[in-house]
Amino acid sequence: MRIGLDQAFSTHEQALNLRGERHELLASNIANADTPNYKARDMDFRTAMREATQPPQQPLQATNPQHLQPASHVSAGDPKSLYRQPHGASLDGNTVEMHVEQAKFAENAVNYQATLEFLNGRISKLSGALRRE
Repeated sequence: MRIGLDQAFSTHEQALNLRGERHELLASNIANADTPNYKARDMDFRTAMREATQPPQQPLQATNPQHLQPASHVSAGDPKSLYRQPHGASLDGNTVEMHVEQAKFAENAVNYQATLEFLNGRISKLSGALRRE
């Protein structure tokens, strides 16, 4: 059985990249907890991961110049940067809630570590197979 390294590691690589991006968003929220009118942002990780792992769409072949082409990229918004709805409104317009941000930050850190563990397990299995263990 033949397997490419891209197939073996690409999902974990994309997950780590997205977890890193989310970590930056959450860290930015925490850093701006006292900034007036700052709007907390987060990402929908599942949607971003689904979009990252989808194969690229093939363009439709037009046999007549009057054939319509679909929009090149139709999306309902960028899943990588969504504004979070706060539980309670702040007087200065800031939507950062520290307890929520800290919980999300810790959750993302645990998930990042879990992804690293999965990747490490995959690498160990492949290296064991190469050594015929």
